[in-house]
Amino acid sequence: MSTDTSRAVVCVPVAPLHDEPRVASAQISQLLAGRAVDVIESREEWHLVRGPDEYEGWMHRGYLAPRPDESLRRSTEANRVSLGCVTTNRAGSRRAMPLGAYLTADERVRSGDAIDAGQREEMFPAHAGAITRSAQLFFEGTSYLWGGVTPWGADCSGLVQSVFWLHGVQLKRDAWLQSQQGIAGDADPIAAAAGDLLFFSDRPDGYVTHVAISLGGGCIVHLALGRGGYAVERLEDTRDPYVRTLRERFVTARRILPSSD
Repeated sequence: MSTDTSRAVVCVPVAPLHDEPRVASAQISQLLAGRAVDVIESREEWHLVRGPDEYEGWMHRGYLAPRPDESLRRSTEANRVSLGCVTTNRAGSRRAMPLGAYLTADERVRSGDAIDAGQREEMFPAHAGAITRSAQLFFEGTSYLWGGVTPWGADCSGLVQSVFWLHGVQLKRDAWLQSQQGIAGDADPIAAAAGDLLFFSDRPDGYVTHVAISLGGGCIVHLALGRGGYAVERLEDTRDPYVRTLRERFVTARRILPSSD
């Protein structure tokens, strides 16, 4: 076992993060191509890594480039980000790249879209309206997947983290961690402003277990196990048993953005 801290880069489109150093253990998150990690412990073929959001988990070495090669370094510097695309490189290798993955320098987009750093701030500003549109545009139809962070499958906090990251805002990974960020929002979930995060609990102690993004006007967008994935809810629709339960489980709202314009 080694405990020397080093740097590595994810070299596959989506790399699962496990809670134990074995493939049969639970997936707790995912990291995408081009993400740099700190390797804080190694056990044979497994590394305990810490990602840009400071979240830790175990990743197999097959998903990592321990010493980033020149193409990976250039891709991070160039900051070309997939919006959901298929690429090929000079050798003709094909990769499907999810939303938020970095392309290597020699990859060319064959279908779908990717943007560079200069376009990202302009196309995806840190404004509430833009963030709520992205949540609906990119994640509509997404199935619920515990630990997932992409439109190929995600959990509630994975959707929130990925959408805010696209707009230049780095959030923590889990819902309970996200509930400690920002400032207090409205005590009434129906009155929440667009872009606010609403938190819920299905536990007696009130520990946060779910998060949704307010669309304003009493509506939310989220990825919910009870819906099987992506859903838009109108919180005033108390005829819906699921919505009634959701309202009962509301804990708090947090405002992440400096304003909700």
